[in-house]
Amino acid sequence: MTCYRPLLGTPGCEIRLHDTTLYNSLFRYDDDLLVNPHVWGQPASANPLLQLRKGGDLGWFGGYASSFEAVWDLARPWTDDAQGGQPRGRQD
Repeated sequence: MTCYRPLLGTPGCEIRLHDTTLYNSLFRYDDDLLVNPHVWGQPASANPLLQLRKGGDLGWFGGYASSFEAVWDLARPWTDDAQGGQPRGRQD
């Protein structure tokens, strides 16, 4: 998360935290979606990265985008704790 810290407060950029167990990392940028499927026992950097572009509601983009939105809706915004410098999600 440290590499994302400079993005906090950037207009149009939101970072959220969740406690959901996922089997991939999803990064959404408008009509583009980066999917990093997790292979057990391997670091994320050793796994494939899929770049999906929106081309309709069906297909891989639609399936992953629906999953992303469901988790995003339950996630809490990431804030920076001024005292400890540790990222924290709102608990409300």
